[in-house]
Amino acid sequence: MALFVAALAIWFLVRVVEVLLLVFIAALVAVYLSAITDLLERRFRMARWLGLTTAVVATLAAVAGVGALLVPPVIDQTQALISGLPQTLNSIQNVLANWARDYPVLSRTELADPTSGFVARLVEDASTFLRGSLLPYVTAGGKLFIEGAGVVVMALYLTVRPTLYRDGILALVSPKYRVLGARILADAHATLRAWVIGQLLAMMVLAFLTAVGLWVLGVPYWLAFGIFTGLVAVVPFFGTLVSTLLPALFVVGTGDWVKVLAVILLGIAVHVIEANVVVPRIMERQVALPPVLTIASVLVMGTLLGVVGLIVAVPVLAVTMVVVRHVVQGEIYGDIGLTEPAVLRATGEYPSQKTKALT
Repeated sequence: MALFVAALAIWFLVRVVEVLLLVFIAALVAVYLSAITDLLERRFRMARWLGLTTAVVATLAAVAGVGALLVPPVIDQTQALISGLPQTLNSIQNVLANWARDYPVLSRTELADPTSGFVARLVEDASTFLRGSLLPYVTAGGKLFIEGAGVVVMALYLTVRPTLYRDGILALVSPKYRVLGARILADAHATLRAWVIGQLLAMMVLAFLTAVGLWVLGVPYWLAFGIFTGLVAVVPFFGTLVSTLLPALFVVGTGDWVKVLAVILLGIAVHVIEANVVVPRIMERQVALPPVLTIASVLVMGTLLGVVGLIVAVPVLAVTMVVVRHVVQGEIYGDIGLTEPAVLRATGEYPSQKTKALT
């Protein structure tokens, strides 16, 4: 009977995984709105509904303002990039072929043949993957609108009355483990807040530094590449790799290998600055995740859920690590010190171990 119930539960979770993903995305949006609302409540003594309204209006105004400034030139550069793509790919193929002929190891490969279309096939494979991942979301206009509206509404409700839903989740937990559940929720909230705020600011810094650097180096489509770098930064490692190599690939067509190296070094320098200077300064605390687990999480979530899975892979892993830290390390192994992050103790958000003793 227990196996049947477990199998039924697993089947149900698989069937509703897309809905659970929407709820998780709504929680991420709520964490962002809650961070601004809490700040306004604390600093200006605003009522929560007024702080939330201010946060939403300010966010919409910021997005509209940035869009009005950046969208037209980005669209122009992107259209120019796409229209000139065949000629660019042909130039890249010719340069690589001339370079490959100088090396015996490469002279007999496809790379040395300017008519092989090797580079074009690579781009076609990448575009096929993107079309396969994005097309279901683009074509399902009505479904996308409904799901988007649902995420926004859920995020607003979660932000207005967070304690209602926190208490509701804890009510489902056995009284014996209710304090443990409260600690997990508090730690998960702080972790997601650190990730959301830090990730947004890091994306803006990356976009700015990359765009300015490419402009200084005279790389075409510098603004489009800068915005692209900021957007794909949400996917660790793979976003860095693509956003570094893609501008360099377009410079290969000029045959200027010094500039190609300069573009690659720029990408490396920008991401090193972001990882070691920007992120530690703008996050309340670093969301320290093992690199191998991070890359594996991105691969698994991308395989299971496509592009959306790539976006939520890191926060899902972060929450999973919180649960593991509290349940496995704290409860099973008894390493209580590992379960009390300093930021939560300092802000008073973390339930005390004394409460557990009283229960």
